[in-house]
Amino acid sequence: MSTLLNPYLGFRDTARAAIEFYQSVFGGELTISTFGDMNASDDPAEAAKIMHSQLTTDSGFVLMASDTPNGMERSEGSNISVSLSGDDADELTGYWEKLSADGVIAEPLTKAPWGDSFGMVTDKFGTFWMVNISGSAA
Repeated sequence: MSTLLNPYLGFRDTARAAIEFYQSVFGGELTISTFGDMNASDDPAEAAKIMHSQLTTDSGFVLMASDTPNGMERSEGSNISVSLSGDDADELTGYWEKLSADGVIAEPLTKAPWGDSFGMVTDKFGTFWMVNISGSAA
């Protein structure tokens, strides 16, 4: 197997809702393991938290997510973004529309100075996305 680089998103009690939302955006197969499934916490309140989830799409995307245990610090930040890029304007525009629903658009998906269509949005779970459609006229 070759080396892979996959986004792994951390949440505080919203990983299930977030990864299920991403599945509604991108489709694909979703696997979810909770802390309870893995006997990974002595705290019964953490049994339903997501220890690991993985979404694998027909397009070859792999997105992972988990909940942060109660005893671990987690801070919101803007140090990560997920970039979607390519030349399939219909597919990428569809992703944009779904990710933008109930999100905050930083830059609308429009023609960029470099000739592509580009937009930036923070989805309803606080994940920052960039979408770039090569050579597209928006």
